[in-house]
Amino acid sequence: MLFFTLLLEVIWILAADGGQHWTYEGPHGQDHWPASYPECGSNAQSPINIQTDSVTFDPELPTLQPHGYDQPGTEPLDLHNNGHTVQLSLPPTMYLEGFPRKYVAAQLHLHWGETGSLGGSEHQINSEATAAELHIVHYDSDSYGSLSEAAPMPQGLAVLGILIEASQQPTVTICSVCERLTPNVDLFQTLPFQVGETKNPAYEHILSHLHEIRNKDQKTSVPPFNVGELLPQRLDQFFRYNGSLTTPPCYQSVLWTVFNRKAQISMGQLEELQETLFSTEEEPSRPLVRNYRAPQPLNQRTVFTSFIQVGSVYTTGKPAPPRYEEREACSTKREGKAQYLWEF
Repeated sequence: MLFFTLLLEVIWILAADGGQHWTYEGPHGQDHWPASYPECGSNAQSPINIQTDSVTFDPELPTLQPHGYDQPGTEPLDLHNNGHTVQLSLPPTMYLEGFPRKYVAAQLHLHWGETGSLGGSEHQINSEATAAELHIVHYDSDSYGSLSEAAPMPQGLAVLGILIEASQQPTVTICSVCERLTPNVDLFQTLPFQVGETKNPAYEHILSHLHEIRNKDQKTSVPPFNVGELLPQRLDQFFRYNGSLTTPPCYQSVLWTVFNRKAQISMGQLEELQETLFSTEEEPSRPLVRNYRAPQPLNQRTVFTSFIQVGSVYTTGKPAPPRYEEREACSTKREGKAQYLWEF
């Protein structure tokens, strides 16, 4: 069964490449992709620049429910430098609910900019990019038997897009009780918090192994970890639209979910991502950087949102759950001082 799965992945890769060589820049760069991959020039491509004043609020969008993300099994996960990105294989025990069909996880990968750049995400919000972007790729397992079978089919894939920020500002935290007590208010939007230089331990499960796969086609094994911790804390605030793969062959088969809230990593972790990998197998080495596609025209598509913004406050427009009875203090550390926000 494992051999059959690997064979399907190889077939999909070969089909995706179509015997052609592609890059992000130069004579085989993204401006030239449509010549070899016609669908890359079609009218429903990704990524996009999400203009929040043009999105459509849909109160019926169900909250995303990841299953198995916290327990991805006991087998090691394959981490691969494929020359275009770093990719982590995911087991089929991970899947999503909140869609008309069941979408099973296949892999995740990252996009980032050049060394020292804080702009490397593919999706933008109001023309602002972040330092990097994580994509978690799933396929419709109710309709198709594999990722390769689902990839060319309408809504065959569901991809989660997580925008990643990096900063050297003082570390701050907010307790989970505050998040639960105010489920319809985005505290990070209403309070002057900054992301810290402390490493994000979830992303460290990936980044700490990059030195083992510096060159193209190198692979290593990563112990299983809680993949759910790579996600932002508020899964109920997201944008949804129909789009495509962001690399050739650019199949227009993706149901995109881009979260409003961002993940945070340290500047040191961002530098690891930007400086460790190469896109070549041997000398001369070529750094693997700027592996993001520019935003594509939205054309006639609609971007739906699960939440509304009123001033600087975000709400899902849904009633809050019953009030928690725990009497806990919520605090934040800013510049080394504890500030109590409130106490019940």
